[in-house]
Amino acid sequence: MKKLNLLFFVLLIACISIARAQKIKLESGKLDFLKGVTELKVEYNYEAVSVGKFKVEQDYVTQKKADYNEKEPGSGDRWETAWFADRSERYAPRFEEEMNLQFIKREVPCKVGQDLEGAYTVILKTTFIEPGFNVGVARKNAYINAEAIFVESANHENVLAKVTIENSPGRDAFGYDFDTGLRIQEAYAKAGKELVYFIWKNYLQ
Repeated sequence: MKKLNLLFFVLLIACISIARAQKIKLESGKLDFLKGVTELKVEYNYEAVSVGKFKVEQDYVTQKKADYNEKEPGSGDRWETAWFADRSERYAPRFEEEMNLQFIKREVPCKVGQDLEGAYTVILKTTFIEPGFNVGVARKNAYINAEAIFVESANHENVLAKVTIENSPGRDAFGYDFDTGLRIQEAYAKAGKELVYFIWKNYLQ
């Protein structure tokens, strides 16, 4: 009976993951201005991000930090440092890497990066993070919701277009994503990949 219950739980999680298909939608503006653009600057915004069941990210961090420190003093503090460091060390690099790879794949001469001086900037505003889990016998993919806000680099008040990205899934292809940061970074990679495909398919062909 226990084995059957475990099997049902694993299948349920799988079904939930499948049901959450990624969606990309142009909410406002147009992306025609990207034709001929060779450099696209990237910025990141996490100001109003929710995590899992927590509407406020800091509440999630406080709870996880306390849980880890209770099990092993100091481990929660290390976890907290890594949680915020992953933004610049893992999420941003994978997002930009995948965008650049996809532009190259489609022979679009556009580079993406934080240090570029392009006339246009895309601000990736993360609104939700589901960390997911992987405990070997059961797993749940991570996923993120975000807004890709395209603005003039010299005038961020001039919003040219906004694209919403929902349920961008993250997991290791081989299933070894026991680390939360690894799952989440792959959600950013997927977001970058699909964002370029959306732009290319609708505006650059």
